[in-house]
Amino acid sequence: MTTTTTETQKKPNPQGWYKPTFSPEHGVYVMLLVSFFTGAAAAQNWTLLTTLALICAFIGFQAEHPLVLQIKQRKSLKPRFLVWGGLYAGICLAIALYLYLRYPILLWIYFAAIAALIIDGISAFHREQKSIFNEIVTFAAVCLSAPFAYAVTTGTISTIAIGLWAINTLYFCSTIFTVKLRKPKTSSVIPGVVYHAIAIPIITGLYYLGWLSLPIALAFGIALLKFAIIAWQQQLFSTAKIQYVAMLETGCAFIFLAIVALSLLPTRLTTL
Repeated sequence: MTTTTTETQKKPNPQGWYKPTFSPEHGVYVMLLVSFFTGAAAAQNWTLLTTLALICAFIGFQAEHPLVLQIKQRKSLKPRFLVWGGLYAGICLAIALYLYLRYPILLWIYFAAIAALIIDGISAFHREQKSIFNEIVTFAAVCLSAPFAYAVTTGTISTIAIGLWAINTLYFCSTIFTVKLRKPKTSSVIPGVVYHAIAIPIITGLYYLGWLSLPIALAFGIALLKFAIIAWQQQLFSTAKIQYVAMLETGCAFIFLAIVALSLLPTRLTTL
């Protein structure tokens, strides 16, 4: 018995502070990449600073996960969350500072991201991180990677970049309402219908303002079609394996990216 106890004590702790933390929110990875690539496509260029911006956005997303987990477990300090949250945050802030010194216009994007992080932290503290409001705020923050990529690559923020942030946010927030149809407590289609009814005039207004081109505005039709089909086959959707749901959402997201990027890219993309 003593030998067994000793062997058990020698086994590595999977939650040891030296074990890196990685966010399990795979859907957010897709959202971040799609938004970032649309911003880079609008910039019609890809530089070393663009690559640094992508790393900064990715690391910043990784920093949020352990910090929020620590807030949820506020009764005790978890070295693993503090160590890796601090490390990720430090790397993100170092890159962000370097990019800011090159392009001070990025400060507005930083302010928006920090505000969203504060709201997310407060929601986590009150156990409301999965509320529709907080998820919309979080998705909007992740979609800031579109104007972030554009600003870092071009040194400016244009109405096109803001329009891309809006269309990405509206598109990906649609998934909030489709996923909630899988759960009995949130299975009503009414919130989703109301959301899409509000999103359509917003996108129409951005198109008439010239902030979105017609193909990009029409790309939101993917979200409308997806929601309509899921609402129609809600029972089948609610019992489908999560892997199939992930494949559906990822496939639609990359179709959305293809439409937006192809409408933005020149015939030849310059790289440095």
